[in-house]
Amino acid sequence: MAVNLPPQYHEAEERFRKAKGPEEKLAALREMWVLLPKHKASEKLQADLKRRISELTDQIEQARTAPKRSGGTVHKIPRQGAGQVVLLGPPNSGKSRLLAALTQATPVVAPYPFSTREPLPGMMDYEDVRIQLVDLPPISADHYDHFLTDITRGADAALLFLDLSDDDGPPATQAVIDRLRQARRHLVPPGAPPPEDPAHYALPTLLVATKADDPAADIRLALAREVFDDTYPWQTISAERGEGLSELRQAIFRLLDVIRVYGKEPGQPPDRSSPFTLRRGSTVADLAEHIHRELGEKVKAARVWGSAAFAGQTVGRDYVLQDRDVVELQV
Repeated sequence: MAVNLPPQYHEAEERFRKAKGPEEKLAALREMWVLLPKHKASEKLQADLKRRISELTDQIEQARTAPKRSGGTVHKIPRQGAGQVVLLGPPNSGKSRLLAALTQATPVVAPYPFSTREPLPGMMDYEDVRIQLVDLPPISADHYDHFLTDITRGADAALLFLDLSDDDGPPATQAVIDRLRQARRHLVPPGAPPPEDPAHYALPTLLVATKADDPAADIRLALAREVFDDTYPWQTISAERGEGLSELRQAIFRLLDVIRVYGKEPGQPPDRSSPFTLRRGSTVADLAEHIHRELGEKVKAARVWGSAAFAGQTVGRDYVLQDRDVVELQV
């Protein structure tokens, strides 16, 4: 499917190329966003424009608020596995301990605040896929590392932490939500529509209530549920005792809203050792393009085992795949 960009889009793109300052560039990018047709064929272009608008907006804002700062800490966490999930929470909320419990990462786990100073990734196993968890420095009303804005731009979802051993757990967690909103990062329930402003990002969020082994955890949990109501899905855990971790792994996988698809060569059994992971709603054509761009253009049909009406049924390139489908592409 062609994007079919209107002439006005190309004119705005030319203004972007000729722009001399960041404000001019941003104005041209925003015009391109408005003019861009919003449909499936333009999804990649939408994502690229949104990223560029967000990056430029951040640069302009940081230059205005901190004009004397030069350089700054830059952290790049390459996305791996089925998705990247960032761990966000107030100081001493149990993020690092959970990362150590779910992955092979070895974060500093200490009883004092701000022991996490830099992003630390780890890979979590869930059934036959791996999911990247990234422990980030804590956030409070008066502490926010600006590189968090860049890292959260590339994340697929977030875990928001609530400390059940602290009477001030709910306001501390609310401060995280509020401070991220100031940075145009919105923690939203899964399935929420994206923000209309492309400079803003929405992260599907799971609320993780930690330290459920505390003697007063049940009382604090009841009070916290009154505060947050059903804004986010909840998972209650004790990383210290290993309680709730299996359920949390499954909840994290569901949070990503992806499917697993297994490839199959003609006349051969399917390869179930390393499934392809795609966004829910992906088609045969999306799978082919995920494997290789040229294959996405050439694929005509596929045989599908699993969700098809009968095993090995031939379906078209627009067929919507389901979790655990086995697919044999045909070109």
